[in-house]
Amino acid sequence: MRDKKILLQLFLTFLKIGAFTFGGGYAMIPLITREAVFRKKWISDSDILDIVAIAESTPGPIAINSATFVGYRVGGFFGAACATFGVVLPSFLIIFAISFVLSQFENLKAVTYAFNGIRAGVLALIIRALLSMYKQCPKNVMSYIIMGAALVFTAVFDVNVLITICLCAAAGIIQAAVIARKEKRNDIS
Repeated sequence: MRDKKILLQLFLTFLKIGAFTFGGGYAMIPLITREAVFRKKWISDSDILDIVAIAESTPGPIAINSATFVGYRVGGFFGAACATFGVVLPSFLIIFAISFVLSQFENLKAVTYAFNGIRAGVLALIIRALLSMYKQCPKNVMSYIIMGAALVFTAVFDVNVLITICLCAAAGIIQAAVIARKEKRNDIS
């Protein structure tokens, strides 16, 4: 009985977080901290740092990843499923409702202009994310070669993005192995 109560609490807590947080995943982290650490005491304050670090380094939105990790810590697989479903459901329902209404208004000039503005804003956010990632990446010849090759593969030759990411990861692993081998040789000499 306790397990079902925890699963329901996870679902309702993350449903509330998903419904009332605007501004993306990073805006949800303080709410997740307040609910999971201070109110429910499911996890510790230091656990949040670990969860955010893991959520940032795994594919997918940080809010969903964070909810999944908190849910897993609290209720295992089913806890992860309940927390994830709870945080995703509000956005899904809102987008689903908008999709019905949007078709009735998409030919209005104001809506067309609004979407043009939204596209420009999204482009600015993508460029900001690009600059932020660029600042965090190592700046060496190999990094620039990998970046350029990835751009050419996807933009010019239309290579699947997943294949490109795997090739970039392989290039990074090979580079790390070569550097480690050189360092090992230098230590021996």
